[in-house]
Amino acid sequence: MSQSAPARSQRLTAIHTGGTIASRPQGEGGQGVTPQGAPGLPELSGVEVRDLTPFTLPSPHIKPRHMLELARLIEEAAPRSDGIVVTHGTDTLEETAYALHLLVDTPVPVVLTGSMRHQAEASWDGPGNLLDAAGVALDPQTRGRGPLVVFGGDIFDARTVTKVHSTAVDAFGGYPGPIGRIDRLEGHSHVRYFARPEERPVYRPAALSARVEILYAYAGWAGEGFAEALARADGLVIAALGAGNLPAELLPLVAGAQGSGKPIVIATRTDAGAVIPAYGYAGGGATLQAAGAIPASFLNAHKARILLLVLLSLGWSRGQIADAFSAGSL
Repeated sequence: MSQSAPARSQRLTAIHTGGTIASRPQGEGGQGVTPQGAPGLPELSGVEVRDLTPFTLPSPHIKPRHMLELARLIEEAAPRSDGIVVTHGTDTLEETAYALHLLVDTPVPVVLTGSMRHQAEASWDGPGNLLDAAGVALDPQTRGRGPLVVFGGDIFDARTVTKVHSTAVDAFGGYPGPIGRIDRLEGHSHVRYFARPEERPVYRPAALSARVEILYAYAGWAGEGFAEALARADGLVIAALGAGNLPAELLPLVAGAQGSGKPIVIATRTDAGAVIPAYGYAGGGATLQAAGAIPASFLNAHKARILLLVLLSLGWSRGQIADAFSAGSL
């Protein structure tokens, strides 16, 4: 009687980049906590874990070049992995997640997570988030969905996830909410998705060399800082009011910027919703679009910056960039 071959262990690659999940106090008399190494994944039955640590940084120190380095590392690790978990600081986690959404070309699941408490705190949420992220990354339903964020048991789309609280352990949200949920019951991970995977474009810049700045609109803004930012940058994103409107003083500045060839992207400073160029008063969204501004669709300002940075680094024209922002699968 023949015997069946034993089941192969699942292969999980854990990529650690720093952040609170890797942080501990510096010692007696030290000033605050700092990232000091990989957090370590609890032992998982039937799972072979490989740890990689390309850098150990607090997330405010993460730059676009780190995001591109991480994307390349993920693609190198993918052929030897059934799932990939990335630990990351929470302050810029959503920007790295969206950059990976744009840059990583693999069906192998990629899941980002972190923690809001450091390792020396009794309420450290790192181990639970790590276990959840591993469960999602190794679940067959996750394959082909692109990079995701798992936090507090919720599964988020990289395009819409955002940090919604500065200190709470359930710090992540984003309209229209999670696309799935993971629960651990009797030692097993149970993953359920509420949305189907969508096609997404993948971009291949050699470097993220462009410079894109964000300006924030407010009541009474007359364009202070606009000219200086435009002179420094290759493109601008404006976190505008409401559905993409600005004070009247900004209309001639946006129109005048078209002579520079530098794209001006209009996002919204609100928590959720798309930019809808509907209003025809001076500075209204319709007049800004007529003056050459590019609506950011549903991307918030810092994710619109990431997309614009990628497209400018590829050498795309303003027309190509406008088409990319208008695509439904950003």
